[in-house]
Amino acid sequence: MTAFAEFGCIEELVQAVEDIDWLLPTDVQAEAIPLILGGGDVLMAAETGSGKTGAFCLPVIQIVHESLRDGASGKLEGKIKAKADTSKWQMNVFDRGDAMAIDESGLLCQSREFSWHGTRSNQGVINRGKYYYEATVTDEGLCRVGWSTSNASLDLGTDKNSFGFGGTGKKSFGRQFDSYGEAFGKDDVIGCYLDLDNGTIEYAKNGVYLGHAFDIPQHLLRQPMFAAVVLKNAEMNFNFGATQLKYRLEGGYKPLCKAPEDCVMKSPNSAGQQAISGKAQPNAPKAIILEPSRELAEQTLNQIRLFKKHLNQHSPRELLIIGGMPAKQQIDALQNGIDIVVATPGRIDDLIGTGKLLLNQVQFFILDEADGLLSAGYGQQISRMHEQIPKVTIDGKRLQMIVCSATLHSFEVKKLAEKLMHFPTWVDLKGQDSVPETVHHVVVKVDAISDASWQRKGNKVKTDGVHSNDRIQYGSQSRETLSEAVKILKIDYLLRAINEHNMDRGIIFCRTKLDCDNCEKYMATLGGGPLAPVNHQYSCVCLHGDRKPPERRDNLQKFKDGKVRFLICTDVAARGIDVKGVPYVVNVTLPDEKESYVHRIGRVGRAERMGLAMSFVSAVPEKVWYHSCPSRGRGCYNTDLKEHGGCCIWYNERQYLADIEEHLGVVIDQAEPNMKVAVNEFDGKVVYGQKKINTGSNYKGHVAVLAPSVKELAQLEKQAQTSFLGFSGVQNTLFAA
Repeated sequence: MTAFAEFGCIEELVQAVEDIDWLLPTDVQAEAIPLILGGGDVLMAAETGSGKTGAFCLPVIQIVHESLRDGASGKLEGKIKAKADTSKWQMNVFDRGDAMAIDESGLLCQSREFSWHGTRSNQGVINRGKYYYEATVTDEGLCRVGWSTSNASLDLGTDKNSFGFGGTGKKSFGRQFDSYGEAFGKDDVIGCYLDLDNGTIEYAKNGVYLGHAFDIPQHLLRQPMFAAVVLKNAEMNFNFGATQLKYRLEGGYKPLCKAPEDCVMKSPNSAGQQAISGKAQPNAPKAIILEPSRELAEQTLNQIRLFKKHLNQHSPRELLIIGGMPAKQQIDALQNGIDIVVATPGRIDDLIGTGKLLLNQVQFFILDEADGLLSAGYGQQISRMHEQIPKVTIDGKRLQMIVCSATLHSFEVKKLAEKLMHFPTWVDLKGQDSVPETVHHVVVKVDAISDASWQRKGNKVKTDGVHSNDRIQYGSQSRETLSEAVKILKIDYLLRAINEHNMDRGIIFCRTKLDCDNCEKYMATLGGGPLAPVNHQYSCVCLHGDRKPPERRDNLQKFKDGKVRFLICTDVAARGIDVKGVPYVVNVTLPDEKESYVHRIGRVGRAERMGLAMSFVSAVPEKVWYHSCPSRGRGCYNTDLKEHGGCCIWYNERQYLADIEEHLGVVIDQAEPNMKVAVNEFDGKVVYGQKKINTGSNYKGHVAVLAPSVKELAQLEKQAQTSFLGFSGVQNTLFAA
């Protein structure tokens, strides 16, 4: 049995991973796959290339496949019918809040949201009689229990159709909260009394009568009354009298389940019957995977197709939803039926808003590269989508959230997890951010005062145009002049770095899409660019959101295939893309987020190969674009500062460098403008892009150590099975004789 089979992966998925030569799971797969198959929320921190896409795709494909299989076989229908069984008194799964979970018995209710979610019983009583049920608090949290008509909201006691008694010792009707009885909490048993003969409601705590609580208005006595509860991060268990009550009843009260047949009314909610008879809507997927970039979305979709190729029956249908593709094609696919959606936030938001894509059947909500999604400003959209997704499915399964990030320790990711996830398990293979020993990272100060060479190149280098309305004077040391000078010097320093280190393959990070375009154009004027032969020292392609999708795919593939030397890109465009064997990274502009710096330089130094990351840091503030206009920069030429209604800010790289060093707890080596790196253990002892010479330790990763043994065991198992089959054949022959 393979390791993936031991995790619980089905045979078809195991065969698929064997086809791509995955002998053993990576660390993140070994941790995450069993957790996701077990039904929990998972926070996952691992670098690109560590197998995290497989860590969430494999279990998601399997669970969606099993849901489709159960739906086709009738098992799901059986579960739903059991939930809709009104022959027994239980809480109604078809009359509840999105995050209210109800167990198979229909008696244990739980909500782990930090907002109120309620439910009612599947039957009510009317006309006459005195009735009672017990509700036991089985976990810490806030709760209100009582009685409700079918016209009431599920937020018990907040309108004039329901009556509640809460754990704070308050009774409530019509949003009026008055002191009553006493507070209650975990392990307390609340008795709920309903007297239809006299029109009153009363409560008891642990068998002690708390006195009269409510007089029921006359018009409500003509409506059926249902047992009701509303919970906030709490759990309660109900007893309607089918099993022995905790406390003895007196005064003519009966358990609800003993109510005369002519006094019992079924719940008017028919959602259960609709769910049984109606087919699932084709445009209601079971899994949504959000990605920050088109390239990463395409990469994830391709992985899903690889993993599911041996699923001949009930194979999940996947769809890529990204900008730049025909919307009609995506809408047609949704109408034909989709199970897994891989999307970037912009286009999927449009489809949800117009009702073309429904969220009412989602079982998995997955945020890949969550830090990238948040830094791109999609936090509110993610929260809005999460609010629209039911937290418990029709058959009682809880919504699962999987959040992947290179930096789980960032405040934004922690805050998102706390807000949206249900007691997530952390799979943290990184810990606090640090720089691997295989990465040599240095900074180069860009000082336009001490280095005046920019004045000779000013007319040749096209900058971003933020100073088009400013007076730039050569020889001046005005703030604007020095800022423009820095932009010119950074392009010059980039070429110096390439030449000094004979860089034959690298990623160049620029802050904006316009900077990327200008960098590519300048390298093209020197004979490089996308049309240059691969051996040209400045051959390059550009990757950012304004390029057409086919061009982006082609450019990325050219770089992966080694047909160009350099990939020029923004943070978002490059996030999560797995490009192996990159020896160099150059940060033309330092990122303003500490985590992004770690993410960028982590592109080198992989697979135990040495890498060099160089960052240019301006000695003075640099004026840059910061578009907050509706067009997000398209056709915008407003060079005023943001505080004056414009789209520019002053960018202080020295402060960002200080923040990064504090975050990492290191002082980053500084290189001179000649680009020669500091003399240290790297200098002259390593070749960037090649493995570091082992001077002592013979340590190997667990995959490398165990791979030969796994291969040998597989061969021995095959021999043993062959021998057994041969022996069985001999026995059968002898027996027949």
